[in-house]
Amino acid sequence: MKVSLTSLVVEAADLEGESAFWRRLLGGAVTRTATHHFLQPDGFPVVVIQYVPDHVPPQWPDGLSRQMHFDLATDDMEAADGSVLDAGGRRLRPAGEVAASGRQGSRVYASPAGHPFCLRPA
Repeated sequence: MKVSLTSLVVEAADLEGESAFWRRLLGGAVTRTATHHFLQPDGFPVVVIQYVPDHVPPQWPDGLSRQMHFDLATDDMEAADGSVLDAGGRRLRPAGEVAASGRQGSRVYASPAGHPFCLRPA
């Protein structure tokens, strides 16, 4: 049996803000409907931003968080850190906790809608 990942779904009350954030980080084109934005970055599955008007951001690390998250790898941690912050993301774990080089550990961020994701050296 073969299983393929076709999309990653991210809930948000602000479709424009959340899809703009992921587009700035991953690139690609966005196709919009009233309830979904479909981002197709090169080399990634489709990222679907689903409109949820009463969306409550997950609380990390202490809250009940039952969603998937992105693990992203980069060859330049400092530049990627700046890109995340410039795009509207925020750090959930201080940048100094993970070295900018090496393959151990990850920095943890949140998208504008509060979805946690990890950034680690490639």
